[in-house]
Amino acid sequence: MTGTDLATLRRLAEDGNEEAADRLADLAAERGDVEELMHLIDAGNELAADRLADIAGEQRDIATLNYLVDAGNELAADRLAGIAGEQGDIETLSRLADEGNDTAATLLSRTISESG
Repeated sequence: MTGTDLATLRRLAEDGNEEAADRLADLAAERGDVEELMHLIDAGNELAADRLADIAGEQRDIATLNYLVDAGNELAADRLAGIAGEQGDIETLSRLADEGNDTAATLLSRTISESG
């Protein structure tokens, strides 16, 4: 995809074209362009948030996952819960479970059972 094509997609996305915004999110995720994904998230694109949650989960980027969780992204909460469960981080699991995340609740119960 050329720079001109990306510029056209960006313009369409800024004009409210959700399909263009989703395509831009996919392309940004393929490139690992976190800045572009953050821009799309700030504009309300949920697919960009999911793509960034995937990247942050793979990189174990806790700060980004927390940012996304605070913004209400459920996939980020699941990814963060998985990492917290692997680390036995009861505090994070409790916080996520209290916020209604089922994955965290399950992992919290398992973690407590295994440690007790």
